[in-house]
Amino acid sequence: MPLAIETEQLTKSYGAHRALRGVDLSIEEGSVYGLLGPNGAGKTTTVGILTTLLKPDTGMARVLGFDVVARAQEVRKRISLTGQYASVDEDLTGIENLILIGRLYGYSWKGARSRAEELLEAFDLARVSGKLVRTYSGGMRRRLDVAAGLVVHSDVIFLDEPTTGLDPRSRNQVWDIIRAIAHQGATVLLTTQYMEEADRLAHRLAVIDHGRVIAEGTGRELKARVGAMALHVRLYTAADAKRATAELMRLKLEVHPGGDAFSLTTSIEKDEQISRIFHALSKRGLKMSEFSVAQPSMDEVFFALTGHAPAEDGEKAAGELS
Repeated sequence: MPLAIETEQLTKSYGAHRALRGVDLSIEEGSVYGLLGPNGAGKTTTVGILTTLLKPDTGMARVLGFDVVARAQEVRKRISLTGQYASVDEDLTGIENLILIGRLYGYSWKGARSRAEELLEAFDLARVSGKLVRTYSGGMRRRLDVAAGLVVHSDVIFLDEPTTGLDPRSRNQVWDIIRAIAHQGATVLLTTQYMEEADRLAHRLAVIDHGRVIAEGTGRELKARVGAMALHVRLYTAADAKRATAELMRLKLEVHPGGDAFSLTTSIEKDEQISRIFHALSKRGLKMSEFSVAQPSMDEVFFALTGHAPAEDGEKAAGELS
C-alpha cells in the first residue's frame, strides 16, 4: 500500500530537553494509526512536525509524498488537525462556528451551512446547534471541536488525544465517528493515552516513550510480545499482595502491579503454569479474591514495554505544543 505518512530519524529539542530522539514511522494510506504514550513522550511534537506547525531539527518527514518543510503548503492543503484543546468560539453557536470555518475555507454561504448541518447531525449536536457554545457540556464541546476539524474533506486527519476528558458515552460517540472517517478512505493518525482506545480503533500502532518509538505493530502483535496470557491475582490485603509478588518472583516470573495495591499481574506461556502458581500461593497461606487468566490488556503491554503505567503522566515538555 502507498504510504500516507513516513518519517526517518526525526529529532526535536526544546533547549536542553530532547522531545524527539529519532522517530521512524511508516503509515499506509486509508488506515487508522495509533501513536501511544504518556504526556511528554513526544506525541504532540510529532504531530506538530507532520502538520507543518513545527520544524524538525534533523530527519525527514513526508505526508502524501510531500516534504513537510520544503512543501509545507502542499501538505496543509491535504490535511486537517484536531488538537488537544477546544478551538471553537464560545461566544458563537455551534452552527455559527462551523459555518465560519467553512467560509474561511472558501465555501459559499449556502455550502458552508449545508456542511455544518451535516456535521452537526453526524455528531449528535443538531438539537443544540443554535445554542451558544459556552452552554455546552465538555463532551459536546469536544465533539464540536472534532467536527470543526472535518469541515473540509481531508486525505489525512490528525486527531491529537481527541477523547481526553470525555465521559464514556461521549468517548464512544467519537470512536464511532473515527471509524466512519476511516471507512470513507481517509488516513487517520490518532494520538492517545488510552490503551483501550488504540486497541479498538487502530489497524497498527506505535508506542512512543521519551521521544523514541519503542514498539510498533498491530495490537495482537504487541500483546504477543508481553506473553501469550496474563494472569491476574487479587489478594485481600496489600501485605499479602507483596508476599505474592515475592513468591512469583521466586518462581522466575516477571510481576507487574495491578490497578490497586491488592492486585498484581504476571505473564504466562503455558497452561500448566496456572495450577503451579495457584498451588504455590495457596501453600504460602495467601487467600485470593480473584484468580483469572486472560489475553494481556494494552495497559499491561504498555507497562511491560516502558516500565510504567500509561496513566503515569510525565512532565509536559517545555515548549511542546498545547
